[in-house]
Amino acid sequence: MYECIDANGGKQFTNVPENPKACRALNIQMNTTPPPAAPGHANVGKVSPARPAATPTPAGFPRVDRETQANRDSDRRRILENELASEQKLLDDAKRDLAAQESQRLGDERNYQRVLDRLEPYKKKVKQHEDNVAAIRREISSIR
Repeated sequence: MYECIDANGGKQFTNVPENPKACRALNIQMNTTPPPAAPGHANVGKVSPARPAATPTPAGFPRVDRETQANRDSDRRRILENELASEQKLLDDAKRDLAAQESQRLGDERNYQRVLDRLEPYKKKVKQHEDNVAAIRREISSIR
């Protein structure tokens, strides 16, 4: 690879320099390992490249002592449990609203599709709160 300066002073990068006097060679190491296989594609008969060794933590890198981290984790758990309780209450309210809407039939709803259209926002709200509860539970389970 070459870095070349054109007539206007702009930089261009190329593997074939047009004017070698205006270019300098770059020392670039090329990656020769193939990219990983796309999901769903078999990587049959291929040996995966070895993973590079982990880079050690620099000497001056700030560290958090175990007690401080334990306090942070317990605070995080407490906050998530409060969010879970709040989201669970919202889910219960949404389910109650949906049940109330399902139990009544309006006079202009002779066509069942109209009933489904009316109930759709209530079902979406229940689904949203169920997803939120599941996400908070996953987050709580990932705390040490």
